[in-house]
Amino acid sequence: MSDHKKIIGLVGLIACGKGTVAKYLAEKYQAGTYRFSTILRDVLKRIYVPESRDNMINLSESLRQTFGQNLLAKVITEDALNDPKEIVVVEGIRRLEDIEHLKKLPNFTLVEISADPETRFQRLATRGENSDDATKTYEQFLADHKKPTEITIPAVIELATEHIINNGSRDDLAKQIDELVKKL
Repeated sequence: MSDHKKIIGLVGLIACGKGTVAKYLAEKYQAGTYRFSTILRDVLKRIYVPESRDNMINLSESLRQTFGQNLLAKVITEDALNDPKEIVVVEGIRRLEDIEHLKKLPNFTLVEISADPETRFQRLATRGENSDDATKTYEQFLADHKKPTEITIPAVIELATEHIINNGSRDDLAKQIDELVKKL
């Protein structure tokens, strides 16, 4: 791994903008990007099961119970290490087990992305990333924060050394990301 390589981990609550930050870094800085959910989505697609939040949670829990709580973290860490790009983004860190392997990597920085709940709900409803996003009520959205894959996020957020507030425009977000890259 290059001494100059930077690995940026993104943590945040549902629909805070982690994907938007990762996409921006990939487009502007040619960063390699990895998501914990990609593995889950790949399996669900392969077995022809809808990519709903509940299905991803169930699959994640099953895989972790069978192969260890740090299974996905091991895979993502290896992916990040093997990526030849100078900036690598790991999106969707949710558990302390996820961060244990990543924080051992040289030049790793954990970044919290945050946004107000109402803003996040509106983004969730319009993006349609999961099969059940567009039909979700605000109450269901808030209830999702109490699911097993979400309740551990605040503990990981506490470990973040950098913070981006994503309540404004895409231009505001881009400025914050550019400042972060300069700093790193």
